[in-house]
Amino acid sequence: MNLNILLLPGDGIGVEVTREAVKVLRQVASAFKHELTLSEGLLGGIAIQKTGVPFPDETRELALKTDATLLGAVGLPEFDNAPPEKRPERGLLGIRKALGVYANLRPVRSYKALINSSPLKNELVDGTDMIIVRELTGGLYYGTPRGISGSGAEERAVNTMIYTRPEIERVAHMAFQLAGKRRKKVTSVDKSNVLENSQLWRRVVTEIAARYPDVTLDHILVDNCAMQLVLQPRRFDVVLTENMFGDILSDEGAVLAGSIGMLPSASIGDKRPSGAWVGLYEPVHGSAPDIAGKNKANPLGAIGSVAALLEYSFGLTEEARAVYGAIENVLNAGRVTADLKPAGTPASTSEVGDAVCEALSAHAAIA
Repeated sequence: MNLNILLLPGDGIGVEVTREAVKVLRQVASAFKHELTLSEGLLGGIAIQKTGVPFPDETRELALKTDATLLGAVGLPEFDNAPPEKRPERGLLGIRKALGVYANLRPVRSYKALINSSPLKNELVDGTDMIIVRELTGGLYYGTPRGISGSGAEERAVNTMIYTRPEIERVAHMAFQLAGKRRKKVTSVDKSNVLENSQLWRRVVTEIAARYPDVTLDHILVDNCAMQLVLQPRRFDVVLTENMFGDILSDEGAVLAGSIGMLPSASIGDKRPSGAWVGLYEPVHGSAPDIAGKNKANPLGAIGSVAALLEYSFGLTEEARAVYGAIENVLNAGRVTADLKPAGTPASTSEVGDAVCEALSAHAAIA
């Protein structure tokens, strides 16, 4: 298979973790006899610096031509006080809209080797294995009217939360289909005791659930969900929620995984004629400018995003399992960065990438 992939390293540590992810992609392509076609574009702060906009037209064209997009991270301190249209994050919203990716999948898994890295008690975290499915193109982040107007005592800010029935239906179908291949449980998160928006969400999700009789559905309010994630994380299988709630809850999942550097994500849209999903893949962490260029960043979230890319955009489940297995082998060997609190000397970003490639090479030799 020819794997035609766009790389968007972005800002800060995004460049470093993407470099290691590409090492792994090349190792997978070699081991499983695939052709790899890579192109590179600009997104975020680096794009503003070089082109004046966070999402250049050239990047848009590249993203629409390739089969999948791998993103590092966006964000630079120099743009913290810039107007919204000149912030790096606007580029991320732009590419999500251009690709039509409407469901963000964030797996949260507790690895045995990292059980002591979480600040929570071991017995609470052990066995955690969930996917948070976040609606990605609606809600407060995209709704209009929005903006800041007036001055003095009359100054006011407005954001609008909007969801349509079709937007809720399509992401709900995604969640139930995923649950059907896992432990067959969907937990839908809303704030239906206060928000009319959430009342529609709950009603539509309940209707969709009737089409998946083998999957159990329960509902939970977002504030209670935030609490249960740290009290009873094993109760969750597939967690379905809207854009802002999902943004917050999925970052909370980093506490369960031991480090935000461990979390990959896949933003999925409609299927192409080939049957593969349109996909944008990225680690959950930010650009971490304080450690950028120091070879300290944890690349495992980016490498896990490669596994998701192989699985969802190309249907290469065996290759994806091999990458996940290599990650677990590296964790068990303790060859990890400082954020994972290794017993010995922390490994560098590049050393972790090399270790994953070595584990993949050993897997291929055995196979």
